[in-house]
Amino acid sequence: MPTSSASDAPADASASKTSASSGGVQSLERAFDLLERMADAGGEVGLSELSVSSGLPLPTIHRLMRTLVACGYVRQQTNRRYALGPRLIRLGESASRLLGTWARPYLARLVEETGETANMALLDGDEIVYVAQVPSKHSMRMFTEVGRRVLPHSTGVGKALLAHLPANEVRALLSRTGMPAATEKTITSPDAFLTALEEVRRSGYAVDDNEQEIGVRCLAVSVPNSPTAAAISISGPAGRVTETMTEKTVPVLQQIAVELSEALASSGPSAP
Repeated sequence: MPTSSASDAPADASASKTSASSGGVQSLERAFDLLERMADAGGEVGLSELSVSSGLPLPTIHRLMRTLVACGYVRQQTNRRYALGPRLIRLGESASRLLGTWARPYLARLVEETGETANMALLDGDEIVYVAQVPSKHSMRMFTEVGRRVLPHSTGVGKALLAHLPANEVRALLSRTGMPAATEKTITSPDAFLTALEEVRRSGYAVDDNEQEIGVRCLAVSVPNSPTAAAISISGPAGRVTETMTEKTVPVLQQIAVELSEALASSGPSAP
């Protein structure tokens, strides 16, 4: 009767370990892919929708979703559809704070090169949330509290972020939030706002011209290919943030946004 040699056994065990490890990595990749697909679909989907979009068989998706439900990252609704779970909120909040920390050296460069306060903001649901700021050295400067939430229609960062969305999604967002006037210059018409977004796409930057606060102008650009929709901006008194300053500042904003994007895409952001 044939017997295995002593040298064969470790090889078989090693192969088994490698196979198990490979399968675990693949399951992890698939689980994260499903979470991202759920987020892209608005946070709630059915198994059949996930199967069509991912190309995975239903039994595989069902097994992965059971694990995600057990961990609290997904919840099963009464209608048998699946929704992103509350445990993701803590991860998202921590990641947002870390994103702001990574951005600070780039915002500091913006302050050095423009002299004005620099901000970073994210689109969180229907609102804009500021996650980082480096203040200007001027005695008269703009302060936006980190963590502050505002509606996107009256801000430069909001315009920069919404310019990348389809018009029907922008209209739906505006219908949910309304368009209250923060100042007499705030855009309060969906059609006028969509026209403003066309100008953002054409020029490559957004302007808040006394729309959030009288006497304050803001220039903003989106961060390309950011892991979550993000924008950076500078803001200051309208007497300093003039048209002449805009011509000089926009290329700086755009360049730093690209560098920040590249840093976020790398294995670990580093100071510029």
